[in-house]
Amino acid sequence: MCKIVTPVVTVFDEKEKPDYEGNKKVIDFLIEGGVDGILVLGSSGEFTGLTKQEKHDFFKFYADYTAGRTKLYAGTGSLNFEDTVALSNEVNEMGYEGAMVIGPCYYALDQEKIFVYYDTLAKSIKGNLYIYNFPARSGHSIAPETLKKLVENNTNIKGLKDSVSEPNHTNELMLAVEGHEFEMFSGFDDQFLYNLTSGGVGCIGALSNIVPEIWSDLVKSTKEKDFDRVMKLSALTHELMPLYDMDSNFSLLFKKLMQHRGVEVSDRAIFPYNQMDEEVYKKAESLMDKVIEEYQNLK
Repeated sequence: MCKIVTPVVTVFDEKEKPDYEGNKKVIDFLIEGGVDGILVLGSSGEFTGLTKQEKHDFFKFYADYTAGRTKLYAGTGSLNFEDTVALSNEVNEMGYEGAMVIGPCYYALDQEKIFVYYDTLAKSIKGNLYIYNFPARSGHSIAPETLKKLVENNTNIKGLKDSVSEPNHTNELMLAVEGHEFEMFSGFDDQFLYNLTSGGVGCIGALSNIVPEIWSDLVKSTKEKDFDRVMKLSALTHELMPLYDMDSNFSLLFKKLMQHRGVEVSDRAIFPYNQMDEEVYKKAESLMDKVIEEYQNLK
């Protein structure tokens, strides 16, 4: 089993609130592109400026509009623990695969506190919980022994997204939960194949916002064991990785690139990330066009 889940960008209006009509176009683009699921209000979704009610309404909109056409995951992590619990319960009631929660940031968490946080959360919600391990943003990283203890104590902890620069961490986590039904996702697109060989299920990678057809082809080719094509498609995702580092908020860049691909949406991003040097954009556009041309020429 392998899959690509898109941590989807959020289309905003001029007040930096969700533009529902624009987000419908993004949803349709991704589903037509063949992605296996969508993570709503993850890091790519620029969730930080939304209130709890706005998040609830947006999660409900996604559930209603997708109407079972793809699987949904929800980024419900908030600095306020009660909000995280409430949103996690709400999305599970809406039919989401589960809530995906990054631990609280700003104040440091050691392994004991990481355990207490997720253990309490898992026992406070009625439904599935996925852990989002992203040390570059949260300031902490879950250790294998901590994950093992959490999974042994909570049957509703169903998986983890591991956004780490050292992929062996993912392998160590999988070894720790051996024997348990557990979905491990890579958070970086170029770790897809490593994730699978470690026993994971695929990737929650933001490049699938802009090239969903390449990603869905990669998943399909992997399932069909067409290894020659798998290697070629994987190489294309690696070529696109520099896009992440071209601007401090890649969500703005990705929305501009989606516009270039014909998705007629606003490219507004959250303050203060709503500006970009034109030369940076042109470089990104040229790279994406080159990779898409290479993809179209694949035999």
